[in-house]
Amino acid sequence: MTGRSPRTAAQDAVLALLLEVTGTPKPGNVDRLHDHDDLRFEHFLAGAVGAEPAFRAVPDAPLGETFRRAIEGMRHQQGGNTQFGAILTVLPLVYADHAGDLSPDGAADVVAATTVEDAVGFYRAFDAVDVAVDDPPEGMDDLDVRRGGDAAAALRERDLTLFEVMERSADVDGVAAEWVDGFPRVFDGAAAIRADDGPVPDRAARVFLEMLATDLDTFVVKTHDHGTAERVRERARAARDGDLTPAELADELVAEGVNPGTTADLTAGALFVALRRGVAV
Repeated sequence: MTGRSPRTAAQDAVLALLLEVTGTPKPGNVDRLHDHDDLRFEHFLAGAVGAEPAFRAVPDAPLGETFRRAIEGMRHQQGGNTQFGAILTVLPLVYADHAGDLSPDGAADVVAATTVEDAVGFYRAFDAVDVAVDDPPEGMDDLDVRRGGDAAAALRERDLTLFEVMERSADVDGVAAEWVDGFPRVFDGAAAIRADDGPVPDRAARVFLEMLATDLDTFVVKTHDHGTAERVRERARAARDGDLTPAELADELVAEGVNPGTTADLTAGALFVALRRGVAV
């Protein structure tokens, strides 16, 4: 471990996305040994590379516009949505790093400063890829993210910033909760990666498993149900505690089509913070 990363924040953002997918085993997710039928390891590699030009635009471009550009770059591979949530997790941290305060307070300042136009950029990113989302709350059909850029007028009429959009989803979306709460799981995960040793992808896989064993994965809740997410958490605890191997759990969840994607997103954020704080690769 060194005192400071020798790379730019944009380079470490891409490296974090790459290291996240190389972590193996990552139960239920694509990794070096597990693909899904229509989503493979190389799609994630291409997605990370495609997002790189947008990361280089920080801090000169607004966050929402940068996010849209990152997602549009990410989509240029054959798998579709690979890293929407991971980029949404990492990007505010890149802005905080450029501001000289890569900390929970610094990240909170970045997201609190987002604007209505940032919200518009976020919604326009949904025009680029299909993302699994819940139906909007009653009375908010005009703010359904699946409307993409067509929701711009409603966002402006309601004067909603991107942070306020995230507040409305924080109870049901783990990435939105990180935005609202100051990225606590991300920074805890980064501390665990730094305190660990060995190859960084192996550290990332262990942090992923610990996160999965601790909190319900909201992507599993969205794509399956609450009971499935609870069962996944219990199985992750069993794997963490040695009652089955992480590799066995990985095979089990892939076979069932259960993908704890939110946990992977937060692991990417943790890797970015750990890299910027000096974890050597």
